[in-house]
Parts: sequence; structure tokens; C-alpha cells
Amino acid sequence: MAFLFVFAFLGILVVVALFMGVGIYNSLVALSKQVDRSWSNIDVILKQRHDEVPQLVEIVQQYVTHEKNILDKVTEARTHYMNAKNTDEKVKASNEMTRALGGVLAIGEAYPELKSSNHFLQLQGRLTGLEEQLADRREHFNDTVTTYNTRIAQFPDMFFAGLLNYHSMELFKVSESDKSMPSLKVKI
Repeated sequence: MAFLFVFAFLGILVVVALFMGVGIYNSLVALSKQVDRSWSNIDVILKQRHDEVPQLVEIVQQYVTHEKNILDKVTEARTHYMNAKNTDEKVKASNEMTRALGGVLAIGEAYPELKSSNHFLQLQGRLTGLEEQLADRREHFNDTVTTYNTRIAQFPDMFFAGLLNYHSMELFKVSESDKSMPSLKVKI
């Protein structure tokens, strides 16, 4: 009789552990997919911004001949984004593009005829809107990654995360140069 009791107890423990393991597995997979979806949402905005850049460069080139260096930086940042193969490279390219676009928008302040161009104003508004959406999506991505990183570090989830080869992920950070106030002075 004691043998049956021990066998039943062990059987219950195995079933509870199995259900607990399935629950943890499913929640870790769901969190991983949420992180992927959050990044995809950022990538959509980055792609939209990427698609606007050639129009902006073309409009600015029509008005400005002295600022080739700034336009080259925008084109270079766009190329880096197109060639980015993973999330880290896309984040670096995105930060590079943010800095380069800041220089282009500063050109608009220095050239009144450019600033009054309807096409420039429309693109400036569109890019500003995209930057705001990007900031919101970066925040959501970082929240999701923080939840994921916390979960895979907690007991007992860390054992399953190790078995599933889940590793902590990097947050979408602002580069040090983007934290400083940009100069709006343009050399004429």
C-alpha cells in the first residue's frame, strides 16, 4: 500500500512538473514572439523613413549647393540601413540616419526658400511624424525586451530558457551623440 502511495505521489509530481514546464515553455515562446513583433513594428517605420529620404535629398539638392557633406551623410546612412543584416546593424543605421536627418532639417532653417517649399514642408512633417512613431515603438520594444529578459532570468524559467537557448536581448538605446543637443548652425 505504501508503494502505491509513493508511486501515485511521484506520478502527480511528474504531471504537475509537466504542466508547469509546458506553461513556462508556452509563455517564453509567446514573449519571444512579442519581441519579434515589436522589432517588426520598428522596422516598418524605419523602412518608411528610409523610403522618404531620396525625395528629401532631391528637394534639398534643388535649393542648396553648399551642403553636399550633409546630403552625403544622409545617403550613406540610407545605404547602411539597406545593407544591415541584423537588428543591431539596423539600430546603428537608424541612429546614424537620425543624426543625418537632423542636419538636413537644420538646412531648412538656414535657407528660407527651402523652408517655404511645400514639398520640403510636407516631407519635414512626414519625417517628424515618423520619428514620433518610431520613438513610441522603441519604447514598446524596450518594454517587451525588458519583460522577456526578466522572465528568462527568473526561477524556474531560467532552466527552460537555457534548454531553449534563449538569451537576453539588447534594448534599443540612443547613441551618446544623440543625447546631446544638436547644433542648428549651418555653414553657408
